[in-house]
Amino acid sequence: MLSVVIGLASAIIYGAADFLGGLASRRMNTIAVTLVVAVSGLGALALAYPVVGGVWSPDAALFGAISGVTGAIGISLLYACLAIGPMSILSPLTAVVSALVPVTVGLARGEQLTAVGWIALAVALAAVVLVGFVPEQGAVRPRPLALVMAVGAGAGIGAFLVLLELTPEDSGLIPLFYNRGVNALIMGTALVLVLLRRRATDGSGEARPRNGIRTGLAFAIAAGLVDAAANLGSLIALRLGDLAVTSVLIALYPAGTILLAAAVLRERIAPLQYVGLALALGASGLFALA
Repeated sequence: MLSVVIGLASAIIYGAADFLGGLASRRMNTIAVTLVVAVSGLGALALAYPVVGGVWSPDAALFGAISGVTGAIGISLLYACLAIGPMSILSPLTAVVSALVPVTVGLARGEQLTAVGWIALAVALAAVVLVGFVPEQGAVRPRPLALVMAVGAGAGIGAFLVLLELTPEDSGLIPLFYNRGVNALIMGTALVLVLLRRRATDGSGEARPRNGIRTGLAFAIAAGLVDAAANLGSLIALRLGDLAVTSVLIALYPAGTILLAAAVLRERIAPLQYVGLALALGASGLFALA
């Protein structure tokens, strides 16, 4: 029961982090935003370490570092495919794949679900699709490249969850330190390459003026802090519960983004999304019973 509650809460918190990151990306370069999120998240973990703790081990370092690579790949592909669009199809596709990868791994490793658990799993996957699906007026069919990138993004995010679950139970925050460190290194390198390419193209190393960059930086830092909290919640939920169940609950992260967008930006929630939110709550209850 506790793993279900923490897993669902982590999904909502992930959604809040995505919302803040989206606001930051409107004001700053996306790669820069991702870098700031990684660095600020690393700082948050450092502050939490004296309380949470963790034992260093080769497995904690190895799986944490690899999860940083898969996470960076997954997020980069996610942003890239959503830029191509349509978001209403690619976003839920990514969320479903991010759930199916750890579910498949969990079941292959011998995790057992009761009849109620299988029903809850089906309901939760339907909820993931409905929460993320918004029929756009005049929406176009996604390009094959965008579909491949969406599947790749989901696989990267799903692999991140699998790798976290493989870390030793006594490792505490150690895997997340390596995850954030590797993620920051990858995104920092990518940002340097982008700036060098821009300098070669423009013939100047001067940064282009950006309106509201301070606000964007504040949103990015906040996103990193919130994302670190979601990572910690996910780690706890994965260690308390089954990989298959927890990963599906975490895949409901679009719900947090949608609810915040409705409350803060006054964006409209489609009827199908309300159905998805209701199914998500129902699936959580079924998982608790199972």
